[in-house]
Amino acid sequence: MTWVFTAITLLALLVLLVGERGNETLRNLAKPVASAGFLGVGFTAGALDTTYGSWIFLGLALGAVGDVLLLGASRTAFVGGLVAFLLGHVAYVVAFGILGSDARATLVAAGIVAVIGALVFVWLRPHLEHEMVAAVAAYILVISVMLSVAIGTGVPLVIVAAGAFYLSDLSVARDRFVAAGFVNRVWGLPLYYGAQLLLAWSVLLLA
Repeated sequence: MTWVFTAITLLALLVLLVGERGNETLRNLAKPVASAGFLGVGFTAGALDTTYGSWIFLGLALGAVGDVLLLGASRTAFVGGLVAFLLGHVAYVVAFGILGSDARATLVAAGIVAVIGALVFVWLRPHLEHEMVAAVAAYILVISVMLSVAIGTGVPLVIVAAGAFYLSDLSVARDRFVAAGFVNRVWGLPLYYGAQLLLAWSVLLLA
């Protein structure tokens, strides 16, 4: 069943990309299905049977909630999605900590990621309304911690997943604050769903 749910996410992703070309109905149907797929992968992989898996599944579930919220066009929906994803990254930090993260590697990674995060904030700041500055800064901080701890684990699967997630969020930020357009989604969505699938599969592969 794990492979079946993987296929569901990938097929729904293709439909979602078609929907992002201007078919809102198709988009609103495909996105929850794609997200349900990676939840199915995590569940059938046995996520709820281990502490690591349970935290990963919580992160996946919060991501799915964020996906649904981001279907809305209002600021309230966006902020709600932002909070859901932020909490999801916290869950992933806990999960990676359970795997074991080398302190020195994490600190080195944190230094590099902090510079990247600062550059991202400088890039976004001129495009942010005053009410969004603190929320975006907090999100950049949390996802930077998530990526740093992932790198500290030394596990290639986790590092690739976290890196893909980080990059996918740049597409969301560009689309929301800088320059909206299909081009953001055509590379951002595959990275995002790929990251979530890798994290879901990690429950089984790292058991």
